[in-house]
Amino acid sequence: MNVIYGRRSIRKYKDMQVDKQLITDMIDAGRVAPSAKNRQPWKYIVFFGQSKEEMLDKMEAGINREENISPSLPNSSSGIPDARNTLKIMREAPVIILVLNTNGKSPFDPVNADDRITEICDTLSIGASIQNILLKATELGLGTLWIANTCFAYRELTEYLDTKNQLVGAIAVGYPDETPNARPRKSLDEIIEFR
Repeated sequence: MNVIYGRRSIRKYKDMQVDKQLITDMIDAGRVAPSAKNRQPWKYIVFFGQSKEEMLDKMEAGINREENISPSLPNSSSGIPDARNTLKIMREAPVIILVLNTNGKSPFDPVNADDRITEICDTLSIGASIQNILLKATELGLGTLWIANTCFAYRELTEYLDTKNQLVGAIAVGYPDETPNARPRKSLDEIIEFR
């Protein structure tokens, strides 16, 4: 419970490498998360060093395309400055984990109602897996930031990965170089309704 209440989103990292065994331990915690129909739809691709920089260059190219050439998310353009800030955080973090839904397709492709329900269930499953990863990282003394701004470079990143799997997001990992206070949360009275 201390880990649950003590976890924070970390946006500043020390210039220290993270041992691969710690990353493996984190992902192992994600592996045992509950999943709809036990489909276990998650895949994690871990980037360090030069491969991380190459991947983030693709993300930057996607953000530039989204802003200046041909936006895939024209109604979300107000989020581009935040995506650029997220990219800076990702460059500082020693490890980036890209998260895929192995059953999902591109969010830019049409989908029928049955497949949409499956996608929602799989996304919930992946969220549970990511939460396990974040909590394990906290227990190991690492900091993390889960990231959705990969959406602005969806095309570039999936082409770079050479995958048809759905890109769900990313997780930045490293040793924290900040100790943020807890963010405000809604009160229990606002979120619970007993009937």
